[in-house]
Amino acid sequence: MLEARSLSKAVIPSTLFENPSPGNLQPTRLALHVNEDNSSCWVYMASGCHVYKLQIPLQDSSISKGKESLLIPIQAQVMDSSVVNRCPHRAEIQTIVLCETESPGYLVLGSVDSYGHLIVSKLDSSGKDIDRLTYSVLPQDSGVGEGSWAGLCFSPTQWSIAAVARSFCKSIDVYDQDIHLQTLRTLWYPTSLSFLQNLSHGDESSILAITEGCQLSIWDLRMKENGGCLHRICGSLGDNFYAVCSSSTGNIAVGGADRSVTIYDPRRWATLSRWVHCSKYEITGLAFSSMDPNYIYIQGIDYEVFCGQWRECDKAFSFRGDSNWLGFSKCTNRDILGGWCDSGSVFLTDVGAK
Repeated sequence: MLEARSLSKAVIPSTLFENPSPGNLQPTRLALHVNEDNSSCWVYMASGCHVYKLQIPLQDSSISKGKESLLIPIQAQVMDSSVVNRCPHRAEIQTIVLCETESPGYLVLGSVDSYGHLIVSKLDSSGKDIDRLTYSVLPQDSGVGEGSWAGLCFSPTQWSIAAVARSFCKSIDVYDQDIHLQTLRTLWYPTSLSFLQNLSHGDESSILAITEGCQLSIWDLRMKENGGCLHRICGSLGDNFYAVCSSSTGNIAVGGADRSVTIYDPRRWATLSRWVHCSKYEITGLAFSSMDPNYIYIQGIDYEVFCGQWRECDKAFSFRGDSNWLGFSKCTNRDILGGWCDSGSVFLTDVGAK
């Protein structure tokens, strides 16, 4: 059984930046990293062409609940805040992602803007900016045309492999560092993407799940037939998907406009569970728990975030932001959630086993 151990709320200092850029429907402009001593969390946020970071303490506190059992946050002070020192984008950043590297003590920060320009930097995990390695990759069409939402994900086993989705172009570009490997062409506008984990039949860095329109499509980067598309699962027509994620056991979850979460088993393409109308509004963020993959975190467009058991369709706890989510994320290997609202508030939740 999972429960929230703490929920804190901090306010971005107005000296860092005042008015965040509006972004897109998917809140993909936030990434988290917990310090090695577990005393604080670095929250990376993208607004406009820059990436900013805040250091917020992880507090042990008793959880209090309001009406409908919503968790009530306690106020936290920002310990440190700064602009991340790296070459800036020329257009609004749409997605940022942090991932662990093979060398301990270092992280990789990737960001992609609305034209598909990718910048990757290696950071010191203590929070210091060290220009050890930074490279940038321009999109294949050099960013000509109209800007749109762009997504990014790194391979779970090989951080040098990255996939960049561009919505209006209906394309997914796959890179090995700054070398372009291939382009996948989707039928509809892609809205979310994720490399699959823990596949019994192959390489984790080669199978990609993409939500496009009302479809979930699965791509194998090693395959030439069908342009690399392995399988398509159609949802109900008109109900677009906005979020996809995969668990440590290999299951895939999708959610979107129909306010429901569906879990698939990629070995048989069977539906394991469907949690119907679990959210009051469209679902724009999903993440499986790292501690117990039978739990999933669901983030809706109406400020609410909740955790629940997807097999039993049972909510464990929930909390709300105070305005629209501009960024929402879960730590890579920890059950710590972070959300950033356009009011300037940042929420941090530490989840543990009961």
